[in-house]
Amino acid sequence: MMEEKQFNNLTCQDPLDRADFNAVEYINTLFPTEQSLANIDEVVNKIRLKIRRLDDNIRTVVRGQTNVGQDGRQVKEITRDIKQLDHAKRHLTTSITTLNHLHMLAGGVDSLEAMTRRRQYGEVANLLQGVVNVLEHFHKYMGIPQIRQLSERVKAAQNELGQQILADFEEAFPSQGTKRPGGPSNVLRDACLVANVLDPRIKQEIIKKFIKQHLSEYLVLFQENQDVAWLDKIDRRYAWIKRQLMDYEEKYGRMFPQEWCMTERIAVEFCHVTRTELAKIMRTRAKEIEVKLLLFAIQRTTNFEGLMAKRFSGCTLADGTVKKAELPPPSTNPFLEDETGTESDETVIEKGDIDRPKKPKAPDNPFHGIISKCFEPHLYVYIESQDKNLGELIDRFVADFKAQGPPKPNVDEGGAVLPSCADLFVYYKKCMVQCSQLSTGEPMIALTTIFQKYLREYAWKILSGNLPKTTSSSGGLTITSLLKEKEGSEVAKFTVEELCLICSILSTAEYCLATTQQLEEKLKEKVDASLMERINLTGEMDTFSIVISNSIQLLVQDLDAACDPALTAMSKMQWQNVEHVGDQSPYVTSVILHIKQNVPIIRDNLASTRKYFTQFCIKFGNSFIPKFINHLFKCKPISMVGAEQLLLDTHSLKMVLLDLPSIGSQVVRKAPASYTKIVVKGMTRAEMILKVVMAPHEPTVVFVDNYIKLLADCSTDTFQKILDMKGLKRSEQSSMLELFRQRLPAPPSGVENTSSMSLTAPTPEQESSRIRKLEKLIKKRL
Repeated sequence: MMEEKQFNNLTCQDPLDRADFNAVEYINTLFPTEQSLANIDEVVNKIRLKIRRLDDNIRTVVRGQTNVGQDGRQVKEITRDIKQLDHAKRHLTTSITTLNHLHMLAGGVDSLEAMTRRRQYGEVANLLQGVVNVLEHFHKYMGIPQIRQLSERVKAAQNELGQQILADFEEAFPSQGTKRPGGPSNVLRDACLVANVLDPRIKQEIIKKFIKQHLSEYLVLFQENQDVAWLDKIDRRYAWIKRQLMDYEEKYGRMFPQEWCMTERIAVEFCHVTRTELAKIMRTRAKEIEVKLLLFAIQRTTNFEGLMAKRFSGCTLADGTVKKAELPPPSTNPFLEDETGTESDETVIEKGDIDRPKKPKAPDNPFHGIISKCFEPHLYVYIESQDKNLGELIDRFVADFKAQGPPKPNVDEGGAVLPSCADLFVYYKKCMVQCSQLSTGEPMIALTTIFQKYLREYAWKILSGNLPKTTSSSGGLTITSLLKEKEGSEVAKFTVEELCLICSILSTAEYCLATTQQLEEKLKEKVDASLMERINLTGEMDTFSIVISNSIQLLVQDLDAACDPALTAMSKMQWQNVEHVGDQSPYVTSVILHIKQNVPIIRDNLASTRKYFTQFCIKFGNSFIPKFINHLFKCKPISMVGAEQLLLDTHSLKMVLLDLPSIGSQVVRKAPASYTKIVVKGMTRAEMILKVVMAPHEPTVVFVDNYIKLLADCSTDTFQKILDMKGLKRSEQSSMLELFRQRLPAPPSGVENTSSMSLTAPTPEQESSRIRKLEKLIKKRL
């Protein structure tokens, strides 16, 4: 080891061991000068000695490695011997354990047979489980005759125990005859513990026979021919089972192991029997089922199912005793307050209710439908009743409206929604919740069809049916008044009450539209997932949209028709005889008056549905402005002063129209951009028409090009109307029309400098004076 250490030290310090060894540098180190070459022999001898030492070290290391291999072989032989001893010990331990198990098995089988004969079930229960566990260790030794014989004896003992226990229960609770008085014996209690260890069929047979015997009295008392079997006395069925369960708990509650859940099993079997019996008797006496009786029976039954859910966990519904697949899926009910509260009947579905935080969902009732499913085939009685009730409700709404008249104006909170609307949806909500508790299947689809029917009837009978008629003889609009122009006369308009009624019907239709959409979503939540696609109320929502559109059109039509006489008067004025520009014309004042009369009423009554007021403004603008322009074309011929007066009138109307959404309101709001765009575009066109009329028609090329530039209208009919307004002769018009057709493709590039002359008088000074005069008049008017 010392030599090895020295060798290691040598290898670590010797330059010969370096990876970057350089022979020339090493020799220069040994012989730095020529004088040092005198010692060359001594240096060579030292190197040779070093070489011999290295050889010795190498041999020592090689021999050491040879000895290690020999030591390893010796250790391997020792390890092999130890492994053999371990195997022997393990086999010996296994043999001893097996012999002990065999001794225990043989003794246990003997004891088991003896205890079985003496009905010592308490001891048998523990012993049998131990014997079965020990026997499992001998499963791979069944080829040995003695082991196979012991296994057969154990099986025989198990079979004997099973038959013996069944016989004991049959004796204690005979299928025929009365139950043995008193509580259970300890023998039967211990027998149940043994049954837990035996074949599961033994336990199932005990449970089946006991429950059948326990409910035998029920089948006799409530036979189909008995008076108490009918739906009106259904409470007696549930009272009977409650007494029976209390009796069972008192007498037999400790006989069966707790994990058997016998109380729940008796109750569940009672539910199955009751469902079968009720279904049978309802098929027989289907014609006697009335809706009140049906709902009474369903209510009492669902209450009992709820009581079952509070009392039992439902653990027996998944172990084969009850086929859970037979039960309907638990219904989802987003309106939890409808089932747990008392205010649901008076609570209407509010707009936006879908966004409200929902109450935590109640735990599913595993017993839901376990009896009440039998009523589902007869729910057509309920659906027919709701059809009848809703029909009567709609008729009452119609009669009440006629008797009480339209609702009073409600300008503080916007148009009043008809109270009948709230009543309808209260009833819908009640029906929806009630039906979803009865069934989430086809009856919900049938109820949805009824809902659709009466939504349409409400829309047409209550809403559209009560809109003021345009053919009314009581001063309403008439078709004739809409088409016939009467100079100097005013057409009949809707009264304030009629305007408020239209707004009220519009607001009600808007409410119905939003609530119907929500109703569709709630119905889809409640119905079975497989039927969800069959819930579609789009058609009914479209019906309410039509009512809204018709209401807006009536409001527009009324105001539009009221302005017609003024426009007719404008078109029949002698504009060529106007000598000076004055204040706004009387027809403008008349139009503004009608606007100020109608618009504030409409705006205040549509305050809760602002978007539909905006639609009214847009539709009126789209109707009035083109009509105004058409009447403007009828003003012919027009003198220069007459055109200036018309331009002043047009500007006044433009300002009024731009202010129309907030006219007469203390709160000034900016008009919607969509409406402002329509007014600016339409009335600017009217102003451009008048400015073209005011422009001199000579030179004709300049006039035609500027017309095309300002109006961007390529129609020869429009150009012809402009020429008529200017009062040009037909001969002059012909040449100008021909020039107009020639110039349509593209205006010439050389007239840009003269285009500004199109809107000037013969001299710039005259035109500037006229424009300043117009501006002063407009400012004075505003």
